[in-house]
Amino acid sequence: MNHRLSAIVLLVVTMVLAGCANITAPTGGKKDTRPPKLVSIDPKDSIVNTKVKRIEIYFDEYITVSDPAKEVQLSPILAIAPTVTGLNKHVIVKIVDSLLEANTTYRLSFGNSIKDLHEGNVFKNFTYTFSTGAYFDSLQLHGTVIDAATGLQGMEGVTVELYSASENDSAVVRHKPKYVTKADASGSFTFKGLPRRTFRIYAIKDANDNLVYDGPGPGEFIGFMHNSVVPNDSTQGPIILKVFAEIPDTAIQKGIDSLNLKKDRPGGTKPKNSSKDALTYSVGLDTSNVEHRSFDITAPIKITFSRMPAFNYEKITLTYDSSGVTVPAHESYTIDTVKKLLNINSNWRSDKVYTLRLVKGFAKDTSGADVMPSRYVFHTKSEEDDYTKVTVHLPSRFLNSMYLFRVMADNDSVYQKPVTDTVISLTRLKPGKYTFRIIADKNRDGKWNTGDLFKKIQPEEVITYPDKLNLKPGWDNSITDWDEKTKPPQIAKEKDPKTK
Repeated sequence: MNHRLSAIVLLVVTMVLAGCANITAPTGGKKDTRPPKLVSIDPKDSIVNTKVKRIEIYFDEYITVSDPAKEVQLSPILAIAPTVTGLNKHVIVKIVDSLLEANTTYRLSFGNSIKDLHEGNVFKNFTYTFSTGAYFDSLQLHGTVIDAATGLQGMEGVTVELYSASENDSAVVRHKPKYVTKADASGSFTFKGLPRRTFRIYAIKDANDNLVYDGPGPGEFIGFMHNSVVPNDSTQGPIILKVFAEIPDTAIQKGIDSLNLKKDRPGGTKPKNSSKDALTYSVGLDTSNVEHRSFDITAPIKITFSRMPAFNYEKITLTYDSSGVTVPAHESYTIDTVKKLLNINSNWRSDKVYTLRLVKGFAKDTSGADVMPSRYVFHTKSEEDDYTKVTVHLPSRFLNSMYLFRVMADNDSVYQKPVTDTVISLTRLKPGKYTFRIIADKNRDGKWNTGDLFKKIQPEEVITYPDKLNLKPGWDNSITDWDEKTKPPQIAKEKDPKTK
């Protein structure tokens, strides 16, 4: 019996140990994607005749408050911002109630500040409202922000601000506004709960989040209206604010001693005398495989030197092969002394093998020494196979030399000329994504001009075809629906301050 009992005990222990060895970690279940749920607010939302100085908001789970200085906004703005803290399952807001004005509606927006502690799910679009008077202001203003340089709606990080109409434009650079709201990604903005007062309205892209326009500089943009605005009911037409970067006043820069850049620094070393170094150069050509069509027929040959030499153009020859016959190419030259560059231009033939000969003596340094001669054989791209074409049909109202037609590849302008025909055909374009714009060049200086806040100058109008075209090699492309795709927004008419 003892042997049988021992065997049974051993079997049971073995099975238990085997079961323990197969234990796995729990899977944890589905990820929590639910934002915190609001349980209660003290004092309750939407109360009147009260100067609220402390608000406690309770949730059903542990929460955190992130970046309240940026995300939480009380409107109208107070000289001292509310303090917002998260504690366990509730949020505490403290307001300096002595700063609250009588008979005023206040809206406290929390943005994306409130999140659950563990998963970071955001309690979005929450606004707490109270009034120090017997009623709530309920008027609105709404509109759209436009990037003036592109003519497209929306610009990241733009706030729209209201100042009292009794203040001039200097207010936007001196102190915070009365009311503020954020424009969304599409450029739309709405003010709610406004009183029937007259305001000046501005849109700013605020580099340092201080709600003040710090003037021309990196990251600072401004938009304004000539006229003041009065809140109304929702039937009022939209406001359009064109946001632009001002050009810094160069007079302000005169205090900077630019000559300091040329002076020797204590402890520094003077530049080497490069005149004793050998004059060298490099040629921007791909000669690795003459069968490969590599040279862009819309560009010159670029020869870059270590320093600018003197040239003998008679010792530079350019030819191409035409059915086995060597044909001289007619070339011209331009020099960029800043970049130490010689450009060789020609009426390049499509899909041809060219030879560039730089004969001894084509370039000499200041001592009269010749640079090394060289020879380059390269193949030009095919106009039919390596480039793309596009034909743009413009509405007849743009047939005026005041309008400029601009074509952009990424951020580079590849074409810009006054509109002299409603049909514009472009060839020899490199394959890629292109943007098409019309610029209303009011002063006819051949370029787009930005605005000026204090001179009351709006930026010149830009109408952008909203679709970027992906132009592929060998394709013929066309734009025939300019009007349908670029319907202008309904802009409220305002008087130009320069006209009576």
